[in-house]
Amino acid sequence: MVFDQRTLIVAFEGWNDAGDSASTAARFLSEESDAEVISTVDPEEYYDFQYSRPQVQQDASGNREIVWPGTDFMRATKLGLENLFFLIGVEPSRRWRTFVEEVLEVIEEHNIRSVIFLGSLYSEVPHTRPIHLVSTSQNASLRERYGLEKSDYAGPVGLLTVLGTAIDELGIENLALWAEVPHYTHGQLCPKAALSLLASVEKFIGREFAHTELAEEAFAWERKVDEMVEGDEDLAGYITQLEASRDAAEAAEANSGAMVEEVERFLRGAQEPESGDSAN
Repeated sequence: MVFDQRTLIVAFEGWNDAGDSASTAARFLSEESDAEVISTVDPEEYYDFQYSRPQVQQDASGNREIVWPGTDFMRATKLGLENLFFLIGVEPSRRWRTFVEEVLEVIEEHNIRSVIFLGSLYSEVPHTRPIHLVSTSQNASLRERYGLEKSDYAGPVGLLTVLGTAIDELGIENLALWAEVPHYTHGQLCPKAALSLLASVEKFIGREFAHTELAEEAFAWERKVDEMVEGDEDLAGYITQLEASRDAAEAAEANSGAMVEEVERFLRGAQEPESGDSAN
C-alpha cells in the first residue's frame, strides 16, 4: 500500500456527507474488505435522538428491532487488508470533545499511523462533469508527497475537522478528501461522488476493488438528473453556465501546469553542460 501502515478511513453521516457520498464510499470499502466491528461508541452519551432518530426494522425472524444511531470502529479481515481500519457512523450532536477523546484512545490502542477522512459538500458544480475532489492536509510532508492542498478555511466546521485537528496534534499523518456534489441534487443519494471518493482512496492505499455496481448506480443517477433538468429551462440554462465555468477553470489549470513543466524543462536544460563543455 502507499499507506503501508495501519490506516484508518473515517466518514460520518450528517453535515459532512452531502448526498451520503462519503458514508457510502466508506461503507463500500468496509464491506469489500470484510471489516468486522471491534468497538462501538455508546450512542446514549453523544446523540440527541430527536435529531438523529433510531430506526425500526425487521430482523431475520421477522421481529421488530430498533437500530440506534452510533459510530463503529472496524478492522478489515480480508487477506492483505488487515492494516485497514474504519470509523463510520453518524456525526454526534453533543459532547464532541469527549467523543474525540474516546476516538483518540481507540486510535492509540490500535496503533493507527495514518488517517484518511472522507467528506462531501454541496457546491455550484454541474452533474455532467467528473466529480471534483478537494484533497487537503495540514501535514507539509504529505502535501509535498501527494500534491495536496493546505486548507486555509475559516468558519463553522464539522466533526471531521475537529477530529483531524486533534489527530494532527498527536503527530499522526492524515489527509481529507472532499467531493463536491451538485447542490441542485440536494436530498438525493449521489453514487457518482461516492465512486469518485472511492477511486481516490484506492490510489492512496494501493488497492483496487470491484465496483461495477456502484458505477452503474452513478450512471443511472446522472441519467435521472438529466431527465429532471429536461423539464426545467431555467435549471438547464444554469447548468450550462456551470459547465462553461468548470471547463474554463480546467483549461486554465491545464495551461498553468504546462507552463510549470516548461519552466522546469528550461531550468533542467540550463543546469546541464553543453556537449562541448569539459566535464572537469
